Amino acid sequence: MMNEIIFLIEDDPEGGYNAQALGYSIFTQGETVEELKANIVDALRCHFDEISDIPRIVRLHFVKEEILNYVSDTEGCLA
Repeated sequence: MMNEIIFLIEDDPEGGYNAQALGYSIFTQGETVEELKANIVDALRCHFDEISDIPRIVRLHFVKEEILNYVSDTEGCLA
């Protein structure tokens, strides 16, 4: 039995959050963090046959994607 499961949490482009369990085929979503947490619990109950099989530690790893536009200075830092 696993003691821990990690969910990768990302912003949904249409609003809310998407969650994917690492190493398991468990996906869910929610409009708010509170709704997402409740949906993760429901998804865990659906995925595992026995409640005793559900890992005791559920980690939520929030990933925030940002794009940095880097424009190379042709003169650079060469002095």
